Amino acid sequence: MNYPLAQINLSALQHNLAIVRQHTAAKILAMVKANAYGHGLIAVAKALQSAEGLGVARLEEALALREAGIKQKIVVMTGFLNAEELESFIKHDLDAVVHSEFQLELLEKYRHPREGGDPVDVGLFDCFAISRKPTYFPLARERRGKIKIWLKLDCGMHRLGFLPAEAESAYQRLMQCELVQKPLTFLTHFPNADAKEDTLTQEQTQQFLQVVKFWEDEKSLSNSACILVNRATQDNWVRPGIMLYGASPFAHLSAQQFNLKPVMTLRSQLIAIRHFKKGSAIGYGGHWVCPEDMPVGVVAIGYGDGYPRHAKSGTPVLINGQQASLIGRVSMDTISIDLRSIENPAVDDEVILWGEGLSADVVAAHAETISYELFCRLTGRVKFQHI
Repeated sequence: MNYPLAQINLSALQHNLAIVRQHTAAKILAMVKANAYGHGLIAVAKALQSAEGLGVARLEEALALREAGIKQKIVVMTGFLNAEELESFIKHDLDAVVHSEFQLELLEKYRHPREGGDPVDVGLFDCFAISRKPTYFPLARERRGKIKIWLKLDCGMHRLGFLPAEAESAYQRLMQCELVQKPLTFLTHFPNADAKEDTLTQEQTQQFLQVVKFWEDEKSLSNSACILVNRATQDNWVRPGIMLYGASPFAHLSAQQFNLKPVMTLRSQLIAIRHFKKGSAIGYGGHWVCPEDMPVGVVAIGYGDGYPRHAKSGTPVLINGQQASLIGRVSMDTISIDLRSIENPAVDDEVILWGEGLSADVVAAHAETISYELFCRLTGRVKFQHI
């Protein structure tokens, strides 16, 4: 077997989707952005066909899914950025999140070819909000579809979206736009949903519901954290992300507590076993010193593969089901581990860096990061196997 190897357990992924179903009666928009959180976009999307829709961050991800034959609803969370992209949304039946004034203007300026006559020769859109330069593209006669819009409200994230005071105007403009399919879907995003005791999420939910209370359109608020602990968000659509991949959105609640299964297991192997005297310094900088005569293992994984460079000494790994600890600095191609607790270690023994038997959340905490980053940062040197 070639190492390092990331094994992606698609049965575990489907199990985690079933856990989402246990927590909500809402429709599920499964988030597969960023190459399905580093797990492999196409394979993961095909394994999530029972979800009502898929969410991506960028148009390129959506087009890759359509090219692979994915027929589900696909929502692009950044929406379209110019006239050409808007045309692509229509052509490929993609849902767009609308979060900015310039997107409203693009929708309003779009014109279909004249029914029963010659097609409009050229459409002119002034995409001043992006480049200050006019963008030209031909409007094909056959593209007469409408576009499904998710209207994003900014209820406290202060990243993308219309402020509550702007919602009425944005909504009415979309409702008057011939291109837009009705009804709309409203959504917002919570910055502190992973802080279980924080009241901000409840306050933002109330603000959102107050803004949209006179409209019958569907709503989407909940991410993984809200799905697991907050059932009062009144969604029509939920948007699970990290929980699908078997990690916890909370710092102090484990994935196991929610019966989530790890989807990615990152494996490598021992490539050397060394024996050092007390006082020997290990690795770059020599910051970790052997407290006694001891065996040290060298594992074929490093920051060149995406293992976190800032993982601290003491970060756990598993060797043949037994726990050992990282010692010294992470190198580009290798890490060193303390073998004193391992019975009969041997070169070529398998090492699990995270996954089955060792939560990525635990490893992430030792590296002062989050499991999301561990999953997404693996490099092209790591082999992937979907099982």
